Amino acid sequence: MKLQKLVLTTALALGVAGPASAANWLALQGTEPAGSTDRAKLWGFIQPQYFYTENTKLKAGPWAGQKAVFNQSGPERTSSNTFQIRRARLGIRGTNFPLDSKTNYFLLIEAGKNGITEFDSAVAMTDASVTFSHIPHARVRVGQFKTPTAEEGLQAIHVFDYINFTTGTGQMLLERFVDEDGSRANFKNGLNGSVSAFRDIGIQVFDIFQTGNNWEHSYAVMVGNGNGINRTDNNNEKDYYAYWSSAKVFAGKGARRQELKMFAWGQTGKRTLEYVNGVAGKEDFDRDRWGVGFTFRKGKYRAAAEYVDSDGMIFNGTDGGAVAGALNNAGTAVASINMAPKGDAESYYIHLGYAVLPKLELDVRYDYLDRLSDSKTGEREFDTLTLGFQYFFNKKTRAIVNYEFRDADAPGFSSSAGPNQVLDTFDDRIGVQILAIY
Repeated sequence: MKLQKLVLTTALALGVAGPASAANWLALQGTEPAGSTDRAKLWGFIQPQYFYTENTKLKAGPWAGQKAVFNQSGPERTSSNTFQIRRARLGIRGTNFPLDSKTNYFLLIEAGKNGITEFDSAVAMTDASVTFSHIPHARVRVGQFKTPTAEEGLQAIHVFDYINFTTGTGQMLLERFVDEDGSRANFKNGLNGSVSAFRDIGIQVFDIFQTGNNWEHSYAVMVGNGNGINRTDNNNEKDYYAYWSSAKVFAGKGARRQELKMFAWGQTGKRTLEYVNGVAGKEDFDRDRWGVGFTFRKGKYRAAAEYVDSDGMIFNGTDGGAVAGALNNAGTAVASINMAPKGDAESYYIHLGYAVLPKLELDVRYDYLDRLSDSKTGEREFDTLTLGFQYFFNKKTRAIVNYEFRDADAPGFSSSAGPNQVLDTFDDRIGVQILAIY
C-alpha cells in the first residue's frame, strides 16, 4: 500500500494528466454564455447498452452456488446478460432574457433504468437549478445540481470516455443511502432512496476567471443537505464542499476543449444511521472525501489521473457477496447491504487515450480501490484494467466498447480462505453502448 501511494503521488507530482474530456464543468452545466438571449434550449441524450459477464456463482461462504452481486447488471441485479436503457435524459436550459440575461436556469430529467429511477418512479429529476451572475467574481447557484468534487462525477456524462465509473468512484463517491449499517440479523438493509448521482440540494458560490497567457481558474464553495436528490434533509447537519481548478487552455471550447487542468477538492458532512453494531438508536457519523488530479487533452492525445481519499461511511458490499435480500443456503440469514461508518479507503485511476483516426479513439484505464484499509480482516483490494474504443459516427453520436479485467482480493487472508474464494468469483465484464445526443 505505501509503495502504491508513493508511486501514485510521484506520478501526480510529475504531471500525469486527467480525464480525457477536459473542460470547465462549473461553467458548462448551468451557466449560459454572457449575453445569451436563448430563453429555452431543449436538449438531451440516450444511452442504450449491452452488459455481459459469465455469471460465475459464488465459490464459498453461506451463499455458495448463488449469484454474485458484482456479476449482475444494476440496478436490479437479476441478470448478467442484458440489454438496457442505461440513461435517457431530457433537459431545458436558458436565460430570463429579455428581463435578465444574467439569470440562468437548468432542468434535467432521467427516464433510463438506473440507480436514480429505481425507487421513486420511472422518471426522476436530476437537476433543477437557477444561477445568478450579478455579483462580480461570485456567481450564485441554488437548487439541485452536481457537487464540485471529483472529475468523474462533475463532468458531463455524455462525454465520458467509458461505460462504467472506476471502482473507487462507483463505491466511495456515487453515494448509496441506507438506514442501518447492515449488522441487524435477517434484515436486507436495502437502499432508502436513489443514489446521489454526484448531486446535492443546496447553494453554491463560484466563478471562472482568466489571468493571461490562456490560463483559466475556477473556484466553488457549496453548502448542501448531504441526503441525496429529490428529497429534504434527514438531519440538521449539512455537507460542505470546496473546489479549485487551474487550466492552461490550448484551443477550442466546450466539453472537449484542449487543455491541461489541475484540480483539488474536498467534502465533509455527517450521515445518520438508525441501527449500528447490533444496537438500535440514531447516531451521526462523519463522511469526508477529498481528491487531487489533472486533466489533459491536446490533439490526438488524452490522459487522466486522480487520487481520492475517503474517511467514514464506507460502502462495504453485501454479506458473502450475495445479492441483497437473498436467503443463505441454510435458510437462516438474509444478505444485507453493509456500511462501515468509521472506515477508511483510498483509490486512484490512470487513463490514456489516443485518436488513431478522426472517428476512432483507443482508450486504456487502470483503477485501484483499497477499501477498509484500516482493517486487517475487512480490507478488500480491487484492481480493474479497462480496454476500450470509441467510434464517432458524428459529433453527436458514438459507440463505446469496453472490456474490463477485474480482480479483487482480501490481503488479510490466505488465498484459500473463504473471503478470497468469494472474491475469486469476480468475472471480467463486457459493455457495449451507443450514445446519441439530440
